[in-house]
Amino acid sequence: MQLQPKPLILKLLLAADGQQLSARDAISAGALFDIAENHIRVALTRLTAEGLIEATARGQYQLTPRAWTLAGEIRGWRESVAQLQPWSGQWLAVHCAGLGRSDRKQLAVRERALALCGCAELERELYLRPDNLAGSSEALRIRLQKLGEEQMVFQLSGLDSVRQQRAVGLWDCSALNNGYRQQTQILQEWLQRVPELSLEQAARESFLLGDEAIRQMVFDPLLPAGLIDAEARAVYLNVLLEYDRVGHDIWQALYQQSNRSQA
Repeated sequence: MQLQPKPLILKLLLAADGQQLSARDAISAGALFDIAENHIRVALTRLTAEGLIEATARGQYQLTPRAWTLAGEIRGWRESVAQLQPWSGQWLAVHCAGLGRSDRKQLAVRERALALCGCAELERELYLRPDNLAGSSEALRIRLQKLGEEQMVFQLSGLDSVRQQRAVGLWDCSALNNGYRQQTQILQEWLQRVPELSLEQAARESFLLGDEAIRQMVFDPLLPAGLIDAEARAVYLNVLLEYDRVGHDIWQALYQQSNRSQA
């Protein structure tokens, strides 16, 4: 699938951690993915009109405060595991009622918010996740509010044996464990190949591989060790952090090379 210019620009700015992105660098990045210069310039104009980026100087752009709020969940993957607490067996429950099934836009917002928070549906309009994150129900309530969801959140314990068994099985833990191991291997193999790659190829591959790897961590439900292989998850996160650092250095080198050639 052809990479689109608007997501490319937003992801580059997000990866820059508050630094500005020049139109020249955006055009250079677009060229790696066969995106025409004019399409990049149009995307910069549209993102500005949508209030997601703003010009700080001629040809220099940064994310707006609104965009940073929307991107907060994505940026937090690096510290996600630090939120983990020992699991006592209690659950956090989210009761979703009153929306119906016709408001597709709001339903999509709800589903994304619940997925980002690691919640899964036990029964119609009742979602659960293990109560194993710092801040418990209050932290989950605030996080859902930031994601556009005002819902009743409460602690839940004492499920009957049938519902307890169903609750434990809401997540495909085998798939999660396999994902940790497979992505770890993919990233480790790529890190070993980096010295053999041209700067352009390394930048292109780091973006594409990193996009998928970071998405997996962003949507990780952060289940407790009793349900998943916590060691495999920790290894994956450490490799991903190293991958992210190397990828950032590669893109900085690419920008510098592009600027020297156009000076």
